[in-house]
Amino acid sequence: MVELDQVRPLAPANERAVSPSYVEDRGSSRTSCYRRHRRCVLCGGCCASTLLILGIVILVLGLTVFKVKDPELTVNSITVTGLSVGTVTSNRPVSVNATLTTQVSVKNPNHASFKFGKSTSSFYYQGDNIGVAYAPSGKASAERTLRMNVTVDVLIDEAASNSQLSQDVLKGSVDLTSYTEMGGRVSVLGIVKKHVDIGLNCSMTMNLSLQQQTINVKDCHAHVN
Repeated sequence: MVELDQVRPLAPANERAVSPSYVEDRGSSRTSCYRRHRRCVLCGGCCASTLLILGIVILVLGLTVFKVKDPELTVNSITVTGLSVGTVTSNRPVSVNATLTTQVSVKNPNHASFKFGKSTSSFYYQGDNIGVAYAPSGKASAERTLRMNVTVDVLIDEAASNSQLSQDVLKGSVDLTSYTEMGGRVSVLGIVKKHVDIGLNCSMTMNLSLQQQTINVKDCHAHVN
C-alpha cells in the first residue's frame, strides 16, 4: 500500500505571522502613552492646586495682614494743673489763665507700625484760639496703644470778650473746645503703604471752683482722611 503524505493546508495569503516582539513593542508604546498622559494630568492637577492655594493665601493676607485699618486717636483725660482767676483792671475786670495736661492715646489696630509726625492740640474759647500744645513725633507698634501727655497754657482772657468771660466766671464754669490733628503712615512690609490724617474735635467744661478745678470732657468726634 502506498502511504499518502499528510498534506498540510496552506495559510491564507492575506494573513501575516505576527512576531512576539512586534506585539510587545505595541503594548509598551500604549503603556508609555498612558504613563505620559497620567503624568500630564497629575502635573496639571498639582499646578491648579498650587494656584488655588496661592490665591487663598493672597486673599487671606489681603483681608487681614495687608488690609490697612484707620488708627484711632482718643482724649483719655484732661486735668487742670494750674489755675489763675482774678481781677486786673477796670477795662479787664476778670482774668482766667490755666495750665492743662491732656492725655492722648493712639491705638494702632494694624499688623504693622504706625509712624506719625508732630501733632498739635488747639484750645478755643468762644471760637478764639487761647492756646496750642505740640506733641513730638512717635511710633505706635503693631496692635498696640501709645499714650502721650501734652501740656498747654490757656489764656482765656486774652481772646474772649470781658462781658462773656465775667458771666462764665460768676457761673463757675467755662466751656471750651479743642481740636487735635495728627498725620502719619502705615507701611505693611514695604508693600502696602497708606497715609493717614486724623482730626479730633472735643467739647469740654472747665470747673472754676476754688475747692477743685476739673475739666469734664463732654464729647469727642474723630475723622480720618
